[in-house]
Amino acid sequence: MVTGLDLKTVSIYAPVVDQLAQVEEQLHELCQTDIADLDPLLDYALRSGGKRVRPALTLLAAEFHPHERRRSQIMASAVELLHLATLIHDDTVDNAGMRRGKPTINNLYGNHVAVLLGDYLFATSATFVCDTEVIRVIRRFSETIMELASGQLIEFFTTFDPHKARRLYDERIYRKTASLFCTSAESGAILGNAPENEVQALRKYGHNIGMAFQIVDDLLDVQGDAAEIGKPVGNDLLQGVLTLPSIMLMERYPADHPIDSLFSAIKSGNGEVDDLLERSLAMINDSDIIPDCFATIRDYCTAAAAALDELPDCPPRRSLLQMVDYIRERTR
Repeated sequence: MVTGLDLKTVSIYAPVVDQLAQVEEQLHELCQTDIADLDPLLDYALRSGGKRVRPALTLLAAEFHPHERRRSQIMASAVELLHLATLIHDDTVDNAGMRRGKPTINNLYGNHVAVLLGDYLFATSATFVCDTEVIRVIRRFSETIMELASGQLIEFFTTFDPHKARRLYDERIYRKTASLFCTSAESGAILGNAPENEVQALRKYGHNIGMAFQIVDDLLDVQGDAAEIGKPVGNDLLQGVLTLPSIMLMERYPADHPIDSLFSAIKSGNGEVDDLLERSLAMINDSDIIPDCFATIRDYCTAAAAALDELPDCPPRRSLLQMVDYIRERTR
């Protein structure tokens, strides 16, 4: 049984919920190693939860045609391990103290342990993918690791730099987030014996759903509450990371926005940071920026749904459409 899923998510995952439970069991078997100090680290990382969107996407994408489910289940485990590894590394780079309302690995055990645990999960995910024995999937998975890492590098080299923000925003969120959604869907389709037009349709679906997913997270960072998002509101701005809402703020109010002053205050360590952050968030929330971000999310969701026109009507397709609706609902 997969714990921590709400009723809506369980409904979306219905065609693959039994398989997803097997994936969950496979993941937790990793916590039984011959290294006593490693087991509790793995257990903590794996029980940090999340909605298992990426493995569910892999399993759903595989279900359109008869196939060997063992391989798609292995791949679903691999994409979730890769996702967890990137979260641990991202938290370490960002020096984040909380994730989903719980202390991060780096907070509890220090950066050295966090980096090594992330490396361990990266390597484990790679061994899982090799067990699929499908070269195309193995190659795509390797490319995704490169994309994830390069996305993090783009973010690092563009922090506190408004001049590069808009130009590199789409590329950054594709690499950091949507690339793994692409691979989850594409690899599931390949392992599910889908014809090439359906493989490409599901890849396109994954790209658009992944872009929408990240922009939703960007919005939650500026308008959610700490209890809801599991980290401080405005954390991206405090880290110097410019997302779609803050980029729009700078574009629409070039002479009036407080973000430049906020970044200067963060770098100098003066006491104005809290006030400037509050002003930035208030300007975003009191303008038409939030509705315009919602419109961008809906455009990506519409494109994701349209990509499924290539696929036959069946329970997995309806679940993927429900996933689109679920993301739309998060923006209302």
